[in-house]
Amino acid sequence: MRAPLIVLGLLFAVAPQSSAQTDYQHVQRLSAALNHIRSNHMDSVDYGDLVDAAIWGAVRSLDPHSYYLPRRTAALEGRLASGELGEIGLDLEDVDGVPTVLSVVPDGPADKKGIAPGDRLVAINDTTVAGVDLRDLEYAFIGAKGDRITLSLERGNRLEPQPYRVRIKRDHVERPSIQQFNLLDDSTGYVWLGEFGDDAAESMERALRELTRRGARRVVLDLRGNPGGRVDMSIAIASLFFPKGTVVFRTEGRKEDVVEDFVTEKDGRFRELPLIGLIDERSASASEALAGSLQDHDRALLIGRRSFGKALMQAPFRLPRGDMLWLTIGRVITPGGRFIQRRYRGLAGAQYRSFAGRTGAEADTSETFPTDAGRVMRGGGGIVPDLELGLVRSAPVWYAAAADSSYPQAIADSVGFALDESEAAFAAWLNAPDRWRQELLTPFLERVRTRLAVSVEPDSSEAAAITLMLARRAAEVRWGREAAARLRQRHDPAIIAALAAFARLDQLLAGSGTDGN
Repeated sequence: MRAPLIVLGLLFAVAPQSSAQTDYQHVQRLSAALNHIRSNHMDSVDYGDLVDAAIWGAVRSLDPHSYYLPRRTAALEGRLASGELGEIGLDLEDVDGVPTVLSVVPDGPADKKGIAPGDRLVAINDTTVAGVDLRDLEYAFIGAKGDRITLSLERGNRLEPQPYRVRIKRDHVERPSIQQFNLLDDSTGYVWLGEFGDDAAESMERALRELTRRGARRVVLDLRGNPGGRVDMSIAIASLFFPKGTVVFRTEGRKEDVVEDFVTEKDGRFRELPLIGLIDERSASASEALAGSLQDHDRALLIGRRSFGKALMQAPFRLPRGDMLWLTIGRVITPGGRFIQRRYRGLAGAQYRSFAGRTGAEADTSETFPTDAGRVMRGGGGIVPDLELGLVRSAPVWYAAAADSSYPQAIADSVGFALDESEAAFAAWLNAPDRWRQELLTPFLERVRTRLAVSVEPDSSEAAAITLMLARRAAEVRWGREAAARLRQRHDPAIIAALAAFARLDQLLAGSGTDGN
């Protein structure tokens, strides 16, 4: 392997001979161990597999976000990107050592089965997932389009889990950077930025132009569930909202070429557009960099829940046979000087990820950083929104079992097809929770009790979540996906809070803020 030899060459050049010999002895020790394993273990062992495991072990010792991508795995990703293979639209994270659903692609195969963020993965096709690397699990979701995969999951309290199983058909899943954009009312635009993909900046500018053309004079930017992506796309999107010469963020690292201030190069087309951002515990990386920049410059009010707390930069390095190393090479600092990365030293990967959305260590959050307007912010443990909201309850676990039997679809579709196609009928349906409960929830619960032979009694929060899901399905059947999105937005607590906050946006950005504790 050539990369380690290059590192050793640099060490010989800059370090005393004794130190270089020590490093060389470490490499010899590793090589000897691999040879002994290959030669003496009772099972036949492939040397390539041993090297893969050694690289993985070395990378995992560095930080939670560096990773190793073997050539065969990279090839699988390429076939998926080309559309040759299918997936289920499900991303995982490690929470307390358990593979847990991080996000579900809207309207993807997993979403249609009722799988929700926070559900825990137990088995794939009756094979336990305990101890399996998260990336390997996600690659198991990939396969021939049309093939089915059975997932065993659980929801709720880990001491009294509610298990369920779903059978999902793999399919092509669209993952556009902009998941949705539309008008919330006559003057408020809404843009849901799902990730910072290759098309993120271009799609964002196109969406904003279209919304302002339709009459939007203010915008809600939804970054909830956004895991990040290309950092340059974060810079390009920030540049739409700032004047020329604004620092978006800074990067620091051990190598000089990593230390840099990223500054807008021209006046942003939408620099005067009033803006509110939405974040939550699944907003990470590039989305946190963008949110921190908007907050430090008092350019946008942030509403929601504390973000994940990832502010590290990764870069790819190719190994001789085509494998890739993605190594953390720097850290991201907000314009005001905040380092929002949560501590990871001394924590196992599962422990580190379990703190997503929670406060950082006291030492990280004790220092304060003023925004341009003097509002008090704190570093460490993610971005704290200016207005914090509580968690929203999801549907109960038995809903997934019902969805696997197509009960929600059957009830909602029958009601949806009977609705009038007119805009007036949709306007009436948009705000009719009592009607939803009568026409959707009641027959749905009756069917579940009869067909599944279970006594289901959802509490008020669960009933509201189920009713809204059924109402959205009925709206999509009769009026299309945009209508379903409008219904979801109308009853989204974060969007409701954002619309109310616009009336005092200038006041909030000028004086009120968050203490970050």
